[in-house]
Amino acid sequence: MNVIDCQKVSKGFRRTNALESISFQLTDQKITGVIGRNGAGKTTLLKILAGLTKHKSGEVNVFGKNPYNNLMVSANSILVDDQMTFPDSLTLEELLRSAPAFYKRWDAQLASRLFQYFKLDSKQQHSKLSKGARATFNMIFGLSTRCELTMFDEPTNGMDEAVRTDFYRALLKDYITHPRSILISSHHLAEIEHLLEDILLIHNGNVVLHDSIDEVKEFAVAVQGPIADVERWTAGEKVFHSKIIDGQRLYVVVKNNLELERARLEGAFIQVLSASEVCMYVTSETKGGIDDVFK
Repeated sequence: MNVIDCQKVSKGFRRTNALESISFQLTDQKITGVIGRNGAGKTTLLKILAGLTKHKSGEVNVFGKNPYNNLMVSANSILVDDQMTFPDSLTLEELLRSAPAFYKRWDAQLASRLFQYFKLDSKQQHSKLSKGARATFNMIFGLSTRCELTMFDEPTNGMDEAVRTDFYRALLKDYITHPRSILISSHHLAEIEHLLEDILLIHNGNVVLHDSIDEVKEFAVAVQGPIADVERWTAGEKVFHSKIIDGQRLYVVVKNNLELERARLEGAFIQVLSASEVCMYVTSETKGGIDDVFK
């Protein structure tokens, strides 16, 4: 059974289409990055998967069920984001103690160790925490649920660099010992690239890529050389980015294919890109860079 199965899913808000007929499946326990620029539709997708909002059209199944207002899906999944709320009638310590009533796989020892490591105030209320402390508590809570589907939406907003590093290490170590399906949404792929097995790239409400991180790295390459030569080598290719360097050389990012081997033999410099660079160029609205603004 697929953990997630989305078929032609759309969702709009007034005059804006957040998602436009997207389709993808998640079949295995793995860490998947939901990547895209701000406003791409990442948060809307995760809220639909968590059952917090209803899609407009298409079909969504999580554990084989429509997640919207579904108790079984709610009991086995969690969305961790900066909009998480907890009752002010309970302290942080009491929130952790009450969690096993809602999450059957709750790990109290992990929650306690992480809570002590990050030195949170057990008597504090969630709504009174600073942005960074609130994000840290949300992360502790999300990891400790050990939900079969755990989703993090921009989880490190407000965290300082040291806490972000610790969070990523804690997530990876816990995933290795307790595999489950984890989705992490971010517009900063370079920061989480080392964690990911798959990438789901969303742009303007559409799925652009859904591949393993190694396949994403091979999706596009950069070709550099004399302007006339690069234009000849890349004629007819899908160009994602182009930039003239020192008035004589051209730097072009194109979809990778076997035809580029001929360009390499003729002296072209073919550069392998990181997954972060591929996603940035593939979703770029312009072919040039910021320097073009100042010409």
